[in-house]
Amino acid sequence: MSVLDLDAETTAAVERAADALAGHRVAVLTGAGVSTDSGIPDYRGKGAPVRTPMTAQQFLADDTSRRRYWVGSHLGWRTFAAAAPNDGHRALAALEHAGIASGVITQNVDGLHVRAGSKRVVELHGTMRRVSCLHCGQVFDRRDLAVRIERDNPWITVPENVELGPDGDVLPGASDGFVIPDCSVCGGMLKPEVVFFGEYIPLEKFREAEQLVRSSSALLIAGSSLVVNSGIRLLDRARRRRLPVVIVNRGETRGDTRATVKIDAGTSEVLTALGRELAGRWDRTVVVGSSGDPSHPRAPRRN
Repeated sequence: MSVLDLDAETTAAVERAADALAGHRVAVLTGAGVSTDSGIPDYRGKGAPVRTPMTAQQFLADDTSRRRYWVGSHLGWRTFAAAAPNDGHRALAALEHAGIASGVITQNVDGLHVRAGSKRVVELHGTMRRVSCLHCGQVFDRRDLAVRIERDNPWITVPENVELGPDGDVLPGASDGFVIPDCSVCGGMLKPEVVFFGEYIPLEKFREAEQLVRSSSALLIAGSSLVVNSGIRLLDRARRRRLPVVIVNRGETRGDTRATVKIDAGTSEVLTALGRELAGRWDRTVVVGSSGDPSHPRAPRRN
């Protein structure tokens, strides 16, 4: 569905959302649903397969678990690396560039917001772009590590050689013989800079997200069912301050009853339409700061 093909109900909802957000500095929270149009699966959406994510404890426990993780993680990273930002990512970057959005808080680890041009991005669950050594702290670019992995495991570049489960994990036996990458500095254990299932989001990272919400006067949530507690906590912070909250997501979320406007539709087309609507109103409105007080009107655009 393109923006021009939005049905009447969705178009009306976009207009209500624009009414709620107009004149505000908007903090944005995104989840996996924002990246589905880039070909990255959403494992919590309607009809999604049952997830069996590896826990941090399993990863640290033995080589067998680490082999399984690294095979799936490498193939998952290749999917991320091949994906391109979609219209939803670009719409949010444009809102930030225009001064409407204060930044993006994302639960995704795919890096697509950064590649779309968003400047202030808080990656709550980390990023697949980097890998660090748990012993000496050395940080490696994932692209460089991928070269090592494929050099040591040339069979992994042939898709039919590895069968993946629904969470990107490999099925038993599919990782036999895989050479686990280690730190080229000290030989220590490597781990992608992502928050594993069972791990806590680093406190400083959540505080950064809180600060972005605190410095804004509205919250836009896109592509998240808000099952992860970090998302619902940020929504609670906004509602305590009585900020307008707009949720865009296919299907129900845990925050629907607390939203000022809920739009049950795809994020790419809705964010594009909403971005255009807000941009059209921005020059005619008074900007509301984080305290809720109006500040100066936005200066006219220069072509």
